[in-house]
Amino acid sequence: MLPTLLTRLLWRLLAILSIVLGVIGIVLPVVPTVPFLLVAAWAGGRGWPALEQWLLGHPRYGPPIRQWREGGIISRSSKCAAISMMALGAVVLQFTGVPMALRAVVPVVLAVVAVWLWTRPEA
Repeated sequence: MLPTLLTRLLWRLLAILSIVLGVIGIVLPVVPTVPFLLVAAWAGGRGWPALEQWLLGHPRYGPPIRQWREGGIISRSSKCAAISMMALGAVVLQFTGVPMALRAVVPVVLAVVAVWLWTRPEA
């Protein structure tokens, strides 16, 4: 019984952490919201079914979560917003004091993610 309770609590902790990060993403435009809510729904499905159902039924965030689950679908507007934010982040990074290796590697990683994102099906 204890492992089951501990497992459920860990899933719930991951779901709560993901929701907190998603809420931060609502306020800060560089932090994504929906990917964290996808993780929250996934974790909730394993340890907090009521939270999963609440997220799936949410009027704003439920449809993208359901579309992702049904076929990896991402709306074109979400793709454009995400890729624009990644491009902005890559540009801003070039004007910071981070090591040159990061200024070189991060834009490449973001470009790979952008290509992957753009190839996802659309609604």
